[in-house]
Amino acid sequence: EVVENTGELITETGEQAVEKTFDYIGIATDFAAAYGLKLIGALLIFVIGKWIAKRVVKLTVKIMRKNRIDETLVSFIESIIYIILMVVIILSALSTVGVETTSFVAILGAAGLAIGLALQGTLGNVGSGVLLISFRPFKVGDFVQVAGELGKVSGISIFATTLLTPDNKVVTIPNASITSGNITNYSAQETRRLDLTFGIGYGDDLKKAKQILQDIVDGDERILRDPEPFVGVRELGDSSVNFAVRPWVKGDDYWDVHFDLHEKVKLTFDEQGISIPFPQRDVHIYQETN
Repeated sequence: EVVENTGELITETGEQAVEKTFDYIGIATDFAAAYGLKLIGALLIFVIGKWIAKRVVKLTVKIMRKNRIDETLVSFIESIIYIILMVVIILSALSTVGVETTSFVAILGAAGLAIGLALQGTLGNVGSGVLLISFRPFKVGDFVQVAGELGKVSGISIFATTLLTPDNKVVTIPNASITSGNITNYSAQETRRLDLTFGIGYGDDLKKAKQILQDIVDGDERILRDPEPFVGVRELGDSSVNFAVRPWVKGDDYWDVHFDLHEKVKLTFDEQGISIPFPQRDVHIYQETN
């Protein structure tokens, strides 16, 4: 009896296993029928969408390089476009499977808003960096004055601009600080004008001093003849008669000519007996008489 009962039990267990197997197969078949095509569609959307995204990004980069847009900006825009396209493709694939993407979009929007508020200053620098790279008020190697700093531009990035000052200091300036103020580019033009002022005493020979200044300017080969340099009386100051000397030079010669002219004018005035007065005050003393 025990043997017979055991055989019946084994037979029943085998039948149950077969029934469960058929049940699983049925469930799998139903799932495949319901979601198989959707999964294949989602996979195709992802694969084809990724291929299209790469082609769109490649075409965009090609157009930007053809228009000679800065490589820093090209790389930045390339990354942004690819990320945006991939987010759209992934959401489309999930929507095809039947996943509710509205909540994902809401989460992404909220996250973007939170990140934007948290990185407001940084995003401002990014926007300013895009403007600087796009409109190019200056380029690497230019001598500029921005955000109260004076120096040669050694680097321009999306977030900040780096200057090398005349005394060899490296200054990093956030781009937002640059675009919010005035930008003076001393290297934008090939030539620059020196605006120099030299004073002589009221007792000195005016015409002689003017001729000396004119001869010094004419004798310097670095000074351009077109536009013609100007030498003339600028004003009658409190302590001196002031001459304006305004020669034009190449940008690279600006500081050398600036220093050399000051030195030569002083030495020549000393040789020719022309005084260079300094501010002074006459004090008159009156004695009261009873």
